Amino acid sequence: MSTDTTGTAPARPLVMSDVAARAGVSHQTVSRVVNGHPNVAPRTRERVQQAIAELGYRPNAAARALVTGSSRTIGLITIDVDQYGPAQTMIGLEQAARAAGYSLSVAILDRAGGLTIAEAVDRFVAQSVDAVVVHTAELQALEALEQVDPPVPLVAVQMGGEGLGTTVTVGQEAGAQLAVDHLLGLGHATVHHLAGPSYSVEARRRIHGWRTALARAGAAPGELWLGDWWPSSGHAVGTELARRIRAGEQVTAVFAGNDQMALGLMVALHEQGITVPGDVSVVGFDDVPEAPYFSPPLTTVRQDFAELGRRGVELVLARLAGEDGGSDQVEPRLLVRGSTGPVHD
Repeated sequence: MSTDTTGTAPARPLVMSDVAARAGVSHQTVSRVVNGHPNVAPRTRERVQQAIAELGYRPNAAARALVTGSSRTIGLITIDVDQYGPAQTMIGLEQAARAAGYSLSVAILDRAGGLTIAEAVDRFVAQSVDAVVVHTAELQALEALEQVDPPVPLVAVQMGGEGLGTTVTVGQEAGAQLAVDHLLGLGHATVHHLAGPSYSVEARRRIHGWRTALARAGAAPGELWLGDWWPSSGHAVGTELARRIRAGEQVTAVFAGNDQMALGLMVALHEQGITVPGDVSVVGFDDVPEAPYFSPPLTTVRQDFAELGRRGVELVLARLAGEDGGSDQVEPRLLVRGSTGPVHD
């Protein structure tokens, strides 16, 4: 049997009454602050939060869930977190959830098999999450989600579509139209499109926006190539495109479905002696952090992923408050840099 040779008793865990004593308020007031109750005076809330910080108090999540009926947890189902857009959206959701007093539990789906959306939703419900957010732009996932009806609020991010209920997206069609209108405005006769994979809802919507903008302007239809979001697919298209340009084909403007494919495309053109924007103007989509430092700096359509995450959490909170979340859309923005220019005779 061990004995305490230090002569001091082990420190007991901090409890709410310790915070109440430090802040000079009641136990009930501390409970209200910890559980996010709105009926606390701002100065009192600040005093309690300061006491919590000074003491290093950490609320017992399990006990709080029993009292409030809320785990203060949002389940996120996502895929392709190795891609810039999904990764940044996940970060935006986590930051917005944390600011609202919630934690984020994440399930990452594998396209090759494994956990399905329905199974992931069921697991989150079994874990007593307060709501579920689904972020994936895959057509198959969208179709599967239409069949799911969980007992907690469900919000679809960057998906949209009929039958999904509460959704928030970036305007993919509008972004594609910004890119095409910019290039046509520079005097290019038409715009060709290097799109994302066929299974992507986002890629399909950008294709639709590209075609709509060309038709609206009365421009000739451009050529469509399918990539896979990675630079290697852009490089393959760029190599073939350079060969055709050297053979006399008139290709002066390309709208790439994301910045990574635009990068691969521009590298291949440069390797083959085709200049950007002298011979071919290129527009990307996303505005990755490296885009201003491409050679030349990339003109692109910016998606505000932090705002997308913030609005997604706002919709979650609205649903938890019993409101009809409806649909919301974040508007994209064109950033003009050095990869686009007028047509040269």
